[in-house]
Amino acid sequence: MNNSERMSESREKIISELKTMTKDAEELLQSAGDQASASYETARDRLKTTLRDARENWSATQERLMSGSKDAMENADRYVQENPWQAVGIGAAAGLLVGLLLSRK
Repeated sequence: MNNSERMSESREKIISELKTMTKDAEELLQSAGDQASASYETARDRLKTTLRDARENWSATQERLMSGSKDAMENADRYVQENPWQAVGIGAAAGLLVGLLLSRK
């Protein structure tokens, strides 16, 4: 699985967990009127679990993104060291392109 697929999968997980958390929070607020009720306790416990899971998944996603970024930087560094003139040419071409695009305004 490549980085793009992992990022997309992580994004979908986060969105799903946020939706679940929102639903649980709404249930908690609806049950807040009668704090002694069993439904309040159940909703509160579910919200705590959802928040804990979201934090854990966010941490794992953040670690994967940092690892992927580090790998990309190492690959770029290695490429530049192995092909310095090609890297200079690519940088010059990118600079020229950006300059042309900015001068159109």
